[in-house]
Amino acid sequence: QVQLVESGGGLVQAGGSLRLSCAASGSILQFSAMGWYRQAPGEQRELVAYISSVGRTNYADSVKGRFTISRDNAGNTVYLQMSSLKPEDTAVYYCAVGRTIWGPANYWGQGTQVTVSS
Repeated sequence: QVQLVESGGGLVQAGGSLRLSCAASGSILQFSAMGWYRQAPGEQRELVAYISSVGRTNYADSVKGRFTISRDNAGNTVYLQMSSLKPEDTAVYYCAVGRTIWGPANYWGQGTQVTVSS
């Protein structure tokens, strides 16, 4: 079992920044990739960014150049630095772990709301 706990969501104006954090615990050694997905109302959940244990990354086209994913040295915490936020970034953001940076996710966090006002 893996437990994922997100933090850092909130309300921000367009053009602003937020940083999400996710702490992983449990049997995470078998999952080398950590990442973030998001789901807006009425939409499917989509991959936002992933990072491997050696720092290789994968980003959705919609966030390239604006979002940066990183991971602490112990590999148990993943961050998502979001800049130049747009109203269309509004969604529930979910932390995830998996075996590759291309998905799918094997475990999910509970989600954290990010709302970007125009």
